[in-house]
Amino acid sequence: MHSLEAKLTDRELKRYDRQIKMPNIGEEGQKKLKSAKVLVAGAGGIGSVATIYLAAAGIGHIVIVDKDRVDITNLNRQIVHWEEDIGKFKAISAAEKLRRMNSDIHVEGVVEEIKEDNVEALLEGVDVVIDALDNYETRFLLNKAIVKKGIAMVHGAVYGFEGQIMTIVPGKTACLRCLYKDVKSRNFIPVLGIAPAVIGALEVAEAVKYLTGTGELLLNRMLLFDGEQMRFYEVQVQRDPKCPVCSQRI
Repeated sequence: MHSLEAKLTDRELKRYDRQIKMPNIGEEGQKKLKSAKVLVAGAGGIGSVATIYLAAAGIGHIVIVDKDRVDITNLNRQIVHWEEDIGKFKAISAAEKLRRMNSDIHVEGVVEEIKEDNVEALLEGVDVVIDALDNYETRFLLNKAIVKKGIAMVHGAVYGFEGQIMTIVPGKTACLRCLYKDVKSRNFIPVLGIAPAVIGALEVAEAVKYLTGTGELLLNRMLLFDGEQMRFYEVQVQRDPKCPVCSQRI
């Protein structure tokens, strides 16, 4: 992480008082959050919630990458965007809100599509990635880049009332290609706003734990959320020794 000597101002000590009082975070943990750079890939339903809670937690540098504009059909779940934002680029809309929410952090809104020719540059200096994407083609591209650069990524996805989340740490865990060999993205994903809300919040929990070195991460474990039955399930995930992406790190 960047500048681990980051100091907390009196204002920040007051702002984050409730989480600083948590023994597994404390002032040192809050300094780590302030020093961290987190990239959120996608400013849709999952990304909306994730960016809000990252900003609230005091992540010092948040980068939001999304190429799309806000549409009225987004507003049932993408809570960082409002009616007045229709037509704006999502990355810009989200960044504007986070700056108003927390003026002590640095927020970048990047209006770009994640592609093979820019993904590594976007990951420069990043400590952890939040996967808030809505298609697997881009996820696989991002997965390949984070494995190559040794950057942790928290994967999240939703469908309808359901969602899933797992944390990828290159060299220690399975990557997305270990799980999915040939997944095609859907053109239309039905979803109720509570699903990305739950998954986005859990992704931030994983990112905070990773950055502060506390708790037990979802390593080689995928947590499944079924909002219709209101149950959580956990499945074990195994690394593929022949994975075309991460096998060299085994």
